[in-house]
Amino acid sequence: MQDQFLRQIDYLRISVTDRCNLRCKYCMPVEGIQWMPHDSILSFEEILRLMKISIQLGFRRFRITGGEPLVRKGILDFLREGAQLPGVEDLMLTTNGMLLPEMAFDLKAAGVHRVNISLDTMDPERFRDNARGGDVSSVIQGIFRSLEAGLNPVKINVVVVRGFNTDELPNFLTLAKQYPLHIRFIELMPIGISSEHRNDFVSIQEMKELLEIQEYHPTQDITGGGPAEYFRPNGFKGSIGFISAMSRHFCGTCNRVRLTADGKLRPCLHSKHEVDLRTSLRNGSTDAMILDRFAKAIWHKPAEHHMNDEAWQGERVMSQIGG
Repeated sequence: MQDQFLRQIDYLRISVTDRCNLRCKYCMPVEGIQWMPHDSILSFEEILRLMKISIQLGFRRFRITGGEPLVRKGILDFLREGAQLPGVEDLMLTTNGMLLPEMAFDLKAAGVHRVNISLDTMDPERFRDNARGGDVSSVIQGIFRSLEAGLNPVKINVVVVRGFNTDELPNFLTLAKQYPLHIRFIELMPIGISSEHRNDFVSIQEMKELLEIQEYHPTQDITGGGPAEYFRPNGFKGSIGFISAMSRHFCGTCNRVRLTADGKLRPCLHSKHEVDLRTSLRNGSTDAMILDRFAKAIWHKPAEHHMNDEAWQGERVMSQIGG
């Protein structure tokens, strides 16, 4: 389906939980957050119903997020059902990787095509400090288990933060050179708790200077429908990508909307505007009625975000949005 700016919207990011087994600093405040009550969270049956409705509107790509999606009980059965829906061409998962060592092969068997793994540092002490717990060796093991399982392409999401991990960028570059991994360097976005770290922002241009790559060779052979710009330097088994949400935002080609764990449809990550689909699911609304609300939300998707001008400090933090 097209929105009023003639963008083709066919990509739905679905948060299945706000819960997470880590407490990363730019995602969650130090005091934590109040978890959503269980009866506020959409059931898997409700999510599958919305997936079917969205397919009628032309959605073909579905990314499952959280919180951490793998902590939700019954996730494998849900993924198996979702993968079998007629019209689903790409079923993806974004995860912090902590549970991948045990679950990578099960995810592949359930029908998940590929995974994005969030990893901002490979230093054990930095990882524990930033995530307020956890063991980075589990994430690294999960990355290679995902490769073994065939969850390709395996993409690593690295949010670059000044004074935290800029010195590690060459280490991530080595990963992409030695293994068929796709490292995506991401600009820090001022959403929720991360809005307190505006001075820690590093632009894509500065990242490229820090990497000291002599020549960037664009490549188009990386599966995906997102905003990353990919390059494959000479001799690399994998690739590197850059996601410039701030310095050169990609709103003009944005193809996605987000569904929060409590059933709110967000046409734009940065906008506070949400459309309540949970009430429609539970008050007896027909599929046609819900489809109409869904379509209207897409039509009114904003032209662009305003993160360059203002931080977003709403009631939700990133783990509750499913960014």
